[in-house]
Amino acid sequence: MPNLVVVGAQWGDEGKGKIVDLLTPSFDLVVRYQGGHNAGHTIWVGGRKIVLHLIPSGILHPGKCCLIGNGVVVDLQAFWEEADLLTDMGIALAGRLFISSQASLILPCHRVQERVEEAARGGARIGTTNRGIGPAYEDKTGRRGLRVEDLCSLERFRVRLEQLYAHKKRTLGVEFALELDAGAAYELLAPLAERLQPFIVDGPQKANEAIDRGQTLLLEGAQGTLLDIDQGTYPYVTSSTTWAAGACVGVGIHPRFLHRTLGISKAYCTRVGSGAFPTELPGPEGEIIRERGSEYGASTGRPRRCGWFDAVAMRFSNRLNRFDGLAITKLDVLDTMAEIPVCVGYEYRGSRLTDFPAETAALAECRPVLETRPGWETVTQGIRDFADLPGRAQDYIRYLEDAVGAGVAIVSTGPDRNDTILRPEGFLADLVV
Repeated sequence: MPNLVVVGAQWGDEGKGKIVDLLTPSFDLVVRYQGGHNAGHTIWVGGRKIVLHLIPSGILHPGKCCLIGNGVVVDLQAFWEEADLLTDMGIALAGRLFISSQASLILPCHRVQERVEEAARGGARIGTTNRGIGPAYEDKTGRRGLRVEDLCSLERFRVRLEQLYAHKKRTLGVEFALELDAGAAYELLAPLAERLQPFIVDGPQKANEAIDRGQTLLLEGAQGTLLDIDQGTYPYVTSSTTWAAGACVGVGIHPRFLHRTLGISKAYCTRVGSGAFPTELPGPEGEIIRERGSEYGASTGRPRRCGWFDAVAMRFSNRLNRFDGLAITKLDVLDTMAEIPVCVGYEYRGSRLTDFPAETAALAECRPVLETRPGWETVTQGIRDFADLPGRAQDYIRYLEDAVGAGVAIVSTGPDRNDTILRPEGFLADLVV
């Protein structure tokens, strides 16, 4: 059975958590390869809502092992809040959950830095979560950050923490000295570091040993392709490599072990934070989608910006990731629509574009060229067989396949794990137990 990378195909929040949870029984090791606790993966099981931020979604399946890879930035407080919640739910973590020693740490000073720098941008704010993710990646690249391996010696951790905090005081200024207290940070984090010791492993070694034993990997990213630090709508992006290629670096495995890629996309489109969004609906239609789709951030509660499906952006995402298949989520959100527009091109300075522009400034000037599809105006929630979908809903899915250039293997028709249509032919034939 092949290894699979699950990738957000839009601007994030596409429903990756549910799809990873759904596919986990077919794999041996579930690995998170990038991002921090700014991303929330929401899973509904038996009517219960579970939101995970750092721990891979596969942890909900007994007997399955999960690894937080070296490409992730880890906030110890956030990790233990999540781990303790799972433990209280009766989910065993010992011997099943592991953290790569090479993963970088988010520290209290990173939250201070992000808040200060985001405020200084004024009207040009990125729209970050102020959880310290960007500054932690910045320190990682600047070769001054702390890693999980530093927690294995509390004395080394204390010394390196003091060095980093001294650097932050020099760069952020004396007015933040009270918030940049290395001693207070150490007292807060040292007990959490001691608790973490049984979970720490050599991440790349663990992943490669699993491959050598013939085990299969399910690799999950956090944000969407269009938020990638290099390929996304810069500077309104996240701080890591979100598309499929990031899995190699963020886990520590050779590219030839990435056998298949599954892109996750909503039946419409959303975005959180600032940045161009050509199909955005700021009026009543967008509000209807937001309320029907519960489009509020799982991590922050912020309302998501909502718009029509953008086939131009999706073709760009497909070109990067070369999706073997797509999962279309939240089809049921469109159940009440009489007509459903789809963006098939952009109008830009009097010309029509069919390709996603590389320049963010150009994207901000683009206006969507829409083709309207007939809605089905009947309930699809809970349907679990493609043939049982209304004919117009089936036609909509086929239209998206043609518009993007990738087949749809999974259709989600509701929040629960079981509210899902699997099309087992082709792509999924040897992936689903």
